Amino acid sequence: MDNRQEVREFLMTRRARVTPEAVGLTAGSNRRVEGLRRSEVATLAGVSVEYYSKLERGAIAGASGAVLDAVSRALQLSDAEHTHLLDLARNADGIPSSGRHRRRSAKPGPPRPSLEWALASITDAVAVVRDQRQNLVAFNDLGRAFYSPLIGDGGRTPNFARFQFLDPAARDFYPDWDIFADMCVAVVRAEAGRDPHDKGIQDLVGELSTRSEVFRGLWAAHNVRTHGSGTKRFRHPVVGDLTLVYEELAITAEPGQVLLIYTAEPGSPSAERLRLLASWGAEASPSARTATA
Repeated sequence: MDNRQEVREFLMTRRARVTPEAVGLTAGSNRRVEGLRRSEVATLAGVSVEYYSKLERGAIAGASGAVLDAVSRALQLSDAEHTHLLDLARNADGIPSSGRHRRRSAKPGPPRPSLEWALASITDAVAVVRDQRQNLVAFNDLGRAFYSPLIGDGGRTPNFARFQFLDPAARDFYPDWDIFADMCVAVVRAEAGRDPHDKGIQDLVGELSTRSEVFRGLWAAHNVRTHGSGTKRFRHPVVGDLTLVYEELAITAEPGQVLLIYTAEPGSPSAERLRLLASWGAEASPSARTATA
């Protein structure tokens, strides 16, 4: 990905989003731009118009942390957006995210046995691991049952983004499909900002841009976000509607991989349906079929 273009389009889309009224300025009647003018951002950030214009042209290499913080405040960036801007600046300076270049693989390798054992110990919640390319690389038994529409027959490595945009089953599985689609693209955009040279991410973005008009539109918006925690609704083909809360935890031994844990409010209908799903998953699991063969 072209870092200068990424910086240029990110800053331009953020500037267009902020109204003069939101930062205490009078809009006037002769405005020809959507959002703030470059001169207004420069004033709010305490830099010259020439310098901010240079940043917005993509020449962000060498920009100090203080300047980037000031620009972030002027554009009212969220924490995730501020981090993304810092990632773009770091990449422009040639500094890898971990402080050192890490080996990249086009395909995810098998999970470590200790990680599989840790996942297996989580029995009352959906627990899955995804990598920075949105591949589903490991899961516990309930995770396998829960994401059965995504995992399928196990032919191709299951991928959250491909499922979201290329599989018609996703619109049934995600009642709030439009919200999930925006979240998915924003997470991929943030990951791409952290490591723009990751071939797996580049290939994923290229494939989805070619095959999904919705993805292309969302990608052009340059929105970014982190997953973190929250609440999501699902419609599972076996147990029906589920409302689950999630927590996302970084796996420090595998940079780029995160553990997602989904749970239901105790005593809720969703908690009961998760228990039913666990029973169904135990009966449908390969180990269960082998034991009864």
